[in-house]
Amino acid sequence: MPAEQPHMAPLTQEHAEQVLEIYRLGIEEGDATFETEPPSWEVFDRTKLPDHRFVALDSGTGDVLGWVAATQVSDRCAYAGVVEHSVYVHPAARGKGVARALMSALITSTEAAGIWTIQSGVFPENTPSLALHLHAGFRVIGTRERIARHHGRWRDVLLLERRSPEIL
Repeated sequence: MPAEQPHMAPLTQEHAEQVLEIYRLGIEEGDATFETEPPSWEVFDRTKLPDHRFVALDSGTGDVLGWVAATQVSDRCAYAGVVEHSVYVHPAARGKGVARALMSALITSTEAAGIWTIQSGVFPENTPSLALHLHAGFRVIGTRERIARHHGRWRDVLLLERRSPEIL
């Protein structure tokens, strides 16, 4: 797919169809999320923080190669600097730096906003996602054993976080 670095852009409604399709493809693979289908655009748009969601676009075609988005962890003011995120890359665009570019865009935007912690839950079997997060400065906080059932079986989730060295 991309021959050069993807172009980063804010994730907006114009990207909705491709973003939700990439989400659906990730769900179908079975190791990305407990979700069984992507939400409607209205739900996605309402729950993702507008200043912390990005798409990676193919520089030639403008196609969405992947996306990253953050959600508020809690409405309690003590957690104002903590978000949870998701990152998805189209299968044909994997291994080309798209996820790293998306993660970089997210880290830059959250640090500029004073957010000190980005967290995520990753299935232990999702080794590419785990490697991406570790490369981006995340650390494994622990394992939530048998936290929920997914397609009829109990699944563990690794809890990861990245504490910003810029926000003290």
